[in-house]
Amino acid sequence: MEKLSVVIITKNEEKNIERCITSVEWADEIIVLDTGSTDATLAICAKHRCRIERTEWSGFGPAKQKAVSFASHTWILSIDADEEICTVLRDEIRSVLADEAVNRKDAYRLKRQSWYINRWIRHSGWNKDAPVRLFNRNKAGFNGKLIHESVNVHGTIGKTTGVVYHYSYPDLITHLHKISFFSGLIADQRTGEGKQGSISNAILHGCMKFFKMFFLQAGFLDGKTGFILAINSAFSVYFKHLMHWERSLQHGISHADPSA
Repeated sequence: MEKLSVVIITKNEEKNIERCITSVEWADEIIVLDTGSTDATLAICAKHRCRIERTEWSGFGPAKQKAVSFASHTWILSIDADEEICTVLRDEIRSVLADEAVNRKDAYRLKRQSWYINRWIRHSGWNKDAPVRLFNRNKAGFNGKLIHESVNVHGTIGKTTGVVYHYSYPDLITHLHKISFFSGLIADQRTGEGKQGSISNAILHGCMKFFKMFFLQAGFLDGKTGFILAINSAFSVYFKHLMHWERSLQHGISHADPSA
């Protein structure tokens, strides 16, 4: 059987990290790359005998790839601190690692099931969330994006049936904090690429996001929580475009939006 390295990046994840680590303690090693925690995150990780490394924050893609660089084994499972591997998925991953190389893919998509405020979201587009998280590091690795990072695979990709439980937004204040943080990262990334932002784009894309999520992706089937999710997701899209516009002004990429 191939050995497995689990890699996790953290910063102030004391509310999540123990659940996450407990779900992957069966792996051959767990590497935690911390980017400046000031809470009990590292104490919890040490209690579970994780290998702890530290680094300055450089964005999600670079941080996750750096975590991979510390791994001792070829096969990598990348999991976020607010995620949990279910037992079915655990057994599937073990089966993959035990499989003969001729049948094994080079990377696998892991289906995520996300919790929002008070329920599991079954629709709203979140039901199609299945990022590549299990991979052979000789055939795949994270790109350098600050946010919305992904794994580039030079080979074959499979998909598991077990799920990763994702506790992304346990309450509204957490969602609002993440909207602010992620919007800043996206704005910096787009500004760094020389792209121009606009107020009209912010309004248009925000409205489109709500319509797509609530109606086209059947968010209404997620009830009142689905409606709140669609509203807040639309605001998130609006706000990230608005911050991009602001950053554009600050860096001289664009002038004031004539529609303002």
